[in-house]
Amino acid sequence: MADAPWWVGVDGGGSGTRARLRAQHGPVQGYGTAGPSGLSQGISQAWRHVQAAVAAAFADAGQPQPPLADMALGLGLAGAGVQVQREAFLAADPGYACCLLDTDAATLLAGAHAGGPGIVVTSGTGSVAARRDTTGRVHQAGGWGFPVGDEGSGAWLGLRAMQAAQAALDGRQARGPLAERVLQATGADAAAVLAWCAAAGQHAYAQLAPLVFDAAEAGDPAAQSLLKAAAAELGRLAQALQDGAKPLPVVVGGSVGLRLQPFWPATLQAQAVPPAGDSCDGALRLLQAAVCA
Repeated sequence: MADAPWWVGVDGGGSGTRARLRAQHGPVQGYGTAGPSGLSQGISQAWRHVQAAVAAAFADAGQPQPPLADMALGLGLAGAGVQVQREAFLAADPGYACCLLDTDAATLLAGAHAGGPGIVVTSGTGSVAARRDTTGRVHQAGGWGFPVGDEGSGAWLGLRAMQAAQAALDGRQARGPLAERVLQATGADAAAVLAWCAAAGQHAYAQLAPLVFDAAEAGDPAAQSLLKAAAAELGRLAQALQDGAKPLPVVVGGSVGLRLQPFWPATLQAQAVPPAGDSCDGALRLLQAAVCA
């Protein structure tokens, strides 16, 4: 890895992949994006989108893409904590000089607090929280995966929005703005809804999350209740990781997490700080740490 002239920090999850390019001994030069690379959605898809994001980063930098052997990758990918998925991804490495893989929570944590102690709570398609303590050890809360875990995430919200729509469709509750939006997106009758649910996975349910925010803004009490419940779940993750008399700073990340932060109680709001960097920065830190080890 020390001989690779190009380093790329990659952040990948259930909705998309981001890559930040820098020369090993130089500044960041390019940034690229591609489709989802969460490992639970498939190893071949993950590698395809990682490589597409890397190619986009070189294009953004105005640089021709070099041979794979000239590139070292630091990656923070959703699902990397599952050993079988982690091993399958690394076994499919197409020939990079080096691939250092960790979870997206770990790289976000490293980037958000510049390698120092602190907590991150992130919610996008999925959700997870992590803490680096003053000794450098990392602890995680949540992130168990959809549909059992990932509380407070986009997929979690979307699943509950669908449940509300089904209840409205069969008369168990009133058909308010949330149910109307979901049924417009997935089908207006029982047959269409059943077909949509049969084909839907984590990514599809997460696409319903914006409808919850829209319905809440329109005054739907069911949608407002869902947002409060999601924010409470993310707050529980943060509280589970606080350890000691002096609270650690908390960085909130992810598109859904940032929209839910205003619903947090004042005590948690007071612990929130702006991030020093992002998951791509944390992935580059993986490479730096390995060289310095």
